[in-house]
Order: sequence, then C-alpha cells, then structure tokens
Amino acid sequence: MHENIERSILSSLVCDRYSLGSHWVYDEKELKNLPIDWETLNAPQSLWHRGKNAGDMTHYGDHTLFLVEYIRRNGSFNKETYYEFWREKMSDYTGYVDGSSRNALENIGASSQDLGICGRIAPLLLCSASKEDFLENVAAFVSITHNSPLALNASAFFAELLWHSQENDDIAALINELKPNYSGLSAWIEQAQEKKDAPSFETIREFGPACGIDGGFAGAIYLLLQDKSFKEIMIENAKAGGDSSARGMAVAMVLGMNPKIEIPQTWLS
Repeated sequence: MHENIERSILSSLVCDRYSLGSHWVYDEKELKNLPIDWETLNAPQSLWHRGKNAGDMTHYGDHTLFLVEYIRRNGSFNKETYYEFWREKMSDYTGYVDGSSRNALENIGASSQDLGICGRIAPLLLCSASKEDFLENVAAFVSITHNSPLALNASAFFAELLWHSQENDDIAALINELKPNYSGLSAWIEQAQEKKDAPSFETIREFGPACGIDGGFAGAIYLLLQDKSFKEIMIENAKAGGDSSARGMAVAMVLGMNPKIEIPQTWLS
C-alpha cells in the first residue's frame, strides 16, 4: 500500500504543476484563447503567480511538500509542532500567500471555506495506522488554516474517499456509499452525479470555478465520476480555469491510488 500512497501524493503534485498554466484565470474568452500547449507544462498566465515558471507548482503544491517534509522528518503528525514548522517555512516563502495562510500566520486556527486544503491531505496517510488516525490527523491539519465546519466536513469526506480507495477503485460507488453520511455535501454530490455526462467546461463553470467549497466541491466530484484517463481529466479540469489546482489536486490524489493510472511522463520530468 505504501507505493499507492506515494503515487497518490505524486499525482496531486503533478496535477498542481500542470494546473499552474491556467490557474486563477477566470475569463471564459481568455481561457479559450490562452497561449498554452495543453499537452505539457506551461508558465502561469495569471499575475498571481508572477515569478513562477513552467514546471513549478502553485502555493498549494508547495504547502503539500512542506507537509511531506515534516512527516518524513518526524514519522507522525502533531498540530502544534507542525504549525511551528510551517510558520518557519513561510517566513521566507516567495510564492503567493493566500488569505487562509495570512490569517493562520497571525493565529493558529484561521477559518476558511476554500477547497484547496482538501487536496493536500494525502501525505498524512504516511503516518496514519488506521482510518481513525487518518481522520484525526486530517482534522488537526485542516484546522490550522481552514477551521470552518464546511472545510472540516469536506476534507473528512475526501479523507474517507481516499482511505477506502486504497482497497476499492470504484470511485463512483464509494462516493455513493459515503453520500448519506455527509448531508451538508449531499446536494453538491447529487448535482455532480446528475451532470456527469455533460460537457466539462460548461459544467464546472456552472457549478462555480472559484476557490470556495461551494461550487468547487461539486466540480471535483464531477471530475471523479468521469470515465476517462488521468491525463484527459486533468486537461479538462485545467481548461475550465478558476481554481483548477484545488479541484484537480483533490481529484488526482484519489485517482492516484489506482496503480493502473498513467501519469504523462512529460508532466513528471
């Protein structure tokens, strides 16, 4: 199972670096005319990632690597010691510092309802011996920067989905099984299920392409329900723009649990 976990983490990071090109581009006309080669890695087109280059990651990927480094050093997760480790990393960080991070740097336990935190939880599998341990570690990690009921609930859903995908690659069935346990998210899950055969660009834009869980969560579930290759799903996600990395990382870490997925070599190089 360790190889599956490593691939899950890698998949989320690859998704983030691939998403960089169109990340936080919202205008539909601009998205359809971006000077991007969708087959490979691209420099960011959004001013928010000025200074980044093709092959770099957004701040979401950078933060995920912070967590990986901490766990490899310590072999476990502790909210307080990770917070101090993270604050030290952020003291000279040159990437974009979003609102949830700014608030958390001032006070541990900042509240945010952004989807981005949900796609950063896979490294916690490295130090979780059971599902209960994993869910506890996820809740502690999320509460540092996204301590809102909605973010905690959404991250718990993805944590359960990720955990069970270690043994079951029928993601659509797992989503359906989990849905009754998450009443606050069930309406968005149902929207995604109803739209699973609709065109991706229009569907993701209709749900909402922005950073919030309200909109982004349904988009992520929609992508998980697609019967397509990892590459195809990542391309469709990126073409929809907005917070493509937040949606994509949550999707990629789940898909990455399946040893049959193929990550494009040019995205790994």
